[in-house]
Amino acid sequence: MLIVHHLNNSRSHRILWLLEELELPYEIRHYQRHPQTMRAPDTLKQVHPLGKSPVLSDGELVLAESGAILEYLLDTYGQGRFRPMAGTYDRIRYNFWLHYAEGSLMPPLLITLIFHMIPRRAPVFLRWLFKPIFRKLRAHIVDADLQRAFAYIEAELGQSTWLAGEQLTAADIQMSFPLEAGYQSLRLQDACPRIGMLLKRIEERPAYQRALAKGGPSSRLA
Repeated sequence: MLIVHHLNNSRSHRILWLLEELELPYEIRHYQRHPQTMRAPDTLKQVHPLGKSPVLSDGELVLAESGAILEYLLDTYGQGRFRPMAGTYDRIRYNFWLHYAEGSLMPPLLITLIFHMIPRRAPVFLRWLFKPIFRKLRAHIVDADLQRAFAYIEAELGQSTWLAGEQLTAADIQMSFPLEAGYQSLRLQDACPRIGMLLKRIEERPAYQRALAKGGPSSRLA
């Protein structure tokens, strides 16, 4: 039996979504973040030494990392679905987006989240000082890179309906988390209409909706 060790408000929503698309039976084991620190509970370290989510159990196999889990599921159960044919241009694009999501796009988004969180968690009498400081740090360190990244994604979506061709692939699933986060936090509704349409197509998929119903909402950066 496939088991997803699922942390609330986390990237593990993507694993549930692919499992729903593949129509595979699975079990969810739920874990809750600490309400103040937002860190994963120590019980996850009993599942995998890194203590992070998502983690997939399949018999004796225990696998972490979203991209690795998605690829394992497709290799083992995909039967050629949700991945372009090897040797095609779409497969090259697929591999790029699968790695780009966590390798290049998520780090500046996480910095943005940290810069949002620190002033909010500061003592009330210091917030007036912290807010402009961290706003300037964000503008200096990450804003330009993120604007450039989302402009690039917007342009690439001019080539095809989905990120790696005319059919949904695991690359779209992997990219969904940073796209949702950045689209909201950077207020890209006017600048990136193609990304907005992609997110709408994603949210309309029955498998995506079933994953939300079973796992709860995935986190979006404020």
